[in-house]
Formats: sequence, structure tokens, C-alpha cells
Amino acid sequence: MRRPRKGAKSQPTARHPSQRPPVQAILAERSIVLAVLIASGVPARDRPDVEQDITIGAWRSIERGMYRPDPADEPRKALRGWIHGIAWRKVSHYFGNAWVRRAVLQAEPLGLLRELAGPSLHAQVEARETLEALADLPLWLLEALLAVDEPEPLTEYARRRGLNPHTVASRLRIARAALAVLLRKRGQQSR
Repeated sequence: MRRPRKGAKSQPTARHPSQRPPVQAILAERSIVLAVLIASGVPARDRPDVEQDITIGAWRSIERGMYRPDPADEPRKALRGWIHGIAWRKVSHYFGNAWVRRAVLQAEPLGLLRELAGPSLHAQVEARETLEALADLPLWLLEALLAVDEPEPLTEYARRRGLNPHTVASRLRIARAALAVLLRKRGQQSR
């Protein structure tokens, strides 16, 4: 048997019997977990993953018999405090992870992936602005622009809708001009 080193404290013994609240009781205290995640500064994109780790960690601790609240305490208050402690510790481990600590911000992160030949950040911003401008167009102009993307020729598109092909071509010309005007306006507003 290994002896404890001189001056080391021994592990405290459990003072209260272990309890096994149902998993629904843990899930009912989700607000405590979310409050800890938000207050600790966990990014919104990572919160569901960290929340899941906290819930699983709490359940595994209960399964191992580590939930030992004082019987004199109100059961829900004791459970909330215990879950708060688990959430706080899991968040500290989250920030200690290498992938969180060593994130390096890049001006153009897609530029690091040359072999994938992805779109540039500038092209993504332009595409987003174009989609926003398209959303501002009236429906009949939007339909005219989308007709170009269909595999059938414009004459077939016009025939299916009972329109003159010249009318469809005219609507397409008007839609392109309207989109160009909207994009110019948006470009001037962002400067």
C-alpha cells in the first residue's frame, strides 16, 4: 500500500448518501446551464456541444453515485447548485482545450485552403449582397431572372405560362436592370 506523502490531505469521506434524481430533473435545469455558458463567454456556435457535455457529465456523475446532497436542503435547490458547479467546471475545461486556446484569426481564412479552391471571402460577401438585393425585387421580376436558370429555353418557358416570348425577354431585361440598380445602391450605401 502506498503511503500518502508527508503533509498531504486525505480524501474527505462522503457525509450524505448518494441520490439518483431522474434525467428529466437534470434536463429541467437547462436554464442554469445556459446561464453559465452565456456568462462565461462560450460562443453561441459551441453552446449546444458544451451543454451536451454538461448534461452527460452530470448524468454520469449521478450514475457513479457522486450526487450526495444534504438531506436538509431543498432537493431542487441542491440539484441546481450541483449542476451549476458541473457547468462551471466543464466550461473551464472547454476554454482549456487546445482547439479553443490556439485559434488563430485570419483576414481570409479560406485563403489557407488553397487545395480546396473555395470562394474568396470577397466573393462570399458579394454573393450575400446579391441575394439580399434579389429578395427586394418584386416577384414577377424575380421569376423572370430565375427563368434563365431553368434547363429549358425562354421560348418554352413563355409557352408554358401562356406568354409571348418577347414579353418574357422584355421582363428579363427589366429584371436585370432593376437588379443592377439595387446592387449599385447597396454598394454606395456600404461605402
